[in-house]
Amino acid sequence: MSEDRVPPPSPGRFVPAGSVPMDPVRSLEGAAQPQGLAVAPLLVGDDMLLMRLERKQGLVDPLHSHADHESICYLISGQLRVEIDGESFVAEAGDSWIHPAGVPHRHEALEDSVQIEIKSPPRKTWD
Repeated sequence: MSEDRVPPPSPGRFVPAGSVPMDPVRSLEGAAQPQGLAVAPLLVGDDMLLMRLERKQGLVDPLHSHADHESICYLISGQLRVEIDGESFVAEAGDSWIHPAGVPHRHEALEDSVQIEIKSPPRKTWD
């Protein structure tokens, strides 16, 4: 595992709303990412990373997997088609799902969407 995948721990224990900017994502796990995804890494601890993701309607992530961590996701608003290991479902606000380590997955934004994701252990998978 390369060291650039391990984000540094957050300097504090509290993050005020809006203090972490949303950054556009150009790639996921090295695969080109279409425009329309932005991420804000809100807090990084020793064992997990808390992120906010925003997707624009119509965005389809490339199929990818993460060999070195799992992710748990919660949809705050919008609607996503989620594919995990060939199984597809439609997530609506309040729904949750998990990407186990090594399992292929992708998202399609059926509406503008806001998602919270926790990665354990913490890994930076985007550029």
